This record gives sequence, C-alpha cells and structure tokens, in this order.
Amino acid sequence: MKKLVVIGRGGTGKTSFVALSAKYFIEKGETPLLLIDADPDQNLGEMIGVDLHAEGKKTISELLIETFIEGKGTTVGIPPSERIESKIWMEGMYEGEDFDFIALGTKWVEGCYCLPNAALKGAMEKLTKNYKFILLDSPAGLEHLNRRITSQIDDVFDIIDPSKKSFNHVYRAYKIAKEVKIEIKNFYVVGGYRFPEELAKKAEEATKMPYLGKIAYDEKVEEYVLSGNSLLEISEDSPAYLSIKKILKKAGY
Repeated sequence: MKKLVVIGRGGTGKTSFVALSAKYFIEKGETPLLLIDADPDQNLGEMIGVDLHAEGKKTISELLIETFIEGKGTTVGIPPSERIESKIWMEGMYEGEDFDFIALGTKWVEGCYCLPNAALKGAMEKLTKNYKFILLDSPAGLEHLNRRITSQIDDVFDIIDPSKKSFNHVYRAYKIAKEVKIEIKNFYVVGGYRFPEELAKKAEEATKMPYLGKIAYDEKVEEYVLSGNSLLEISEDSPAYLSIKKILKKAGY
C-alpha cells in the first residue's frame, strides 16, 4: 500500500490531478484504491462521479455533528474521534468497484478541524492496509500536515503556479512536515496547467525539489468539471490525462 498526498494552492489543478491519477491506477489494474477528500471545498467527489448524499453517505464532519451536537453524545471517556471510527466505514464510506471514497467535510465547529482530522487519522491507520494506493486530496493550506492526518507518506505532489508564493508554499510544506515528524519518501513539484514549461529549471532551483513536469491545459477537463461529469470517464487521449500519466511514470508508477 502506498500513500500519495497532493497539495498546492487553490486553483492549480490539484483535485483534477488526484482524479486523473485515480483513472491511471484504475486502468493499470492497480486497485482497490482509497480516495480521500480532505479539502473543505469538497470537489473531489464530483470529479470522480460520487455524490455522497445521493449515495446515503455522510462526511466525517457531518458524522461528528450528528453524534456530538445533534445527538448530544458525551466527549468524556473514549476520545470522540475513536467513537465515530466505525461510523466512518459504515455510514461515511462510498464503496465502488475500483475505489472507495470518504470526505472530511466542512468544519464541524467554527474554526476547528481537530476532531475531524483526528477521526480521519484513526480510521486511516486501521484499514488502509486493504488498499493498493491511497490518494489524498489535501486542503490548499497546511492544516492537514500540521495535525498529522497521516504520519507516513510515500509521495507528495505539490502542484504549483508561476508565483513566488507558490514556490514558498513548497518550502513551508516540506519544513512543517519535517517539524511534525511526518515521514515522506519523495517530495515532488508539479506545474499546474498555467505553469510555463520554461520555468521548470527555476522551479527546481527555487524549491530544491525534483520537478516532474506540468499538467497540460485541457478544455475537456474544464467542460467535464463545469458539467459535473466524472473525470474518470474522460478520453485516454486527453492532454491533461496524458501529461499526468507521464508525471506518474517519472515518479515510478
């Protein structure tokens, strides 16, 4: 089992990268996959054709609200995160033919992601061995790293745009991961669809990380996202998909 975490600032193509990476692994027969949406924007489900509510499933945050606010469950004794772990798998997980999917959801109380993150971390530690790959779509910020949703990661892909802020984001993400003792085997930089290929060398020099290439701009991806169609169904000759296949192969997949 390998854990792949995709991070990056908003609007770089981060979630599309996760969805199209899932398509690649599915087509290679590298299943089952576990896809995790840890971004409060909750876009991954739509991009892989899964509507949790339509499937009768709930986000981790919704399960916490249901249990501890609406249900007035006590937080004394067994940690709340442990108390809802079984609910995550029974009521929060979408189970598909090639992949399963869970979502963190929006903040369960204003300004705090502590309990949802703790619940997700506990659930991941128990049943992740059942999957060949875990793909985690992270928040645009660094909250997930700081709270250690997972303490061991095989590959981090930081999707960047052509800005100093984006280069700095790579440095901060790597620094925070080290400070909170997250083990990362490989940390890669990937250019978003707006990233000029001629800046590849500068990206490596500025971030001190291997640059694997850029996500190709693809009108079809925009059309699929706008219409709510699953990117898992996009054609195999999609420029974006082909570019991500190339990036993943460079990473050893």
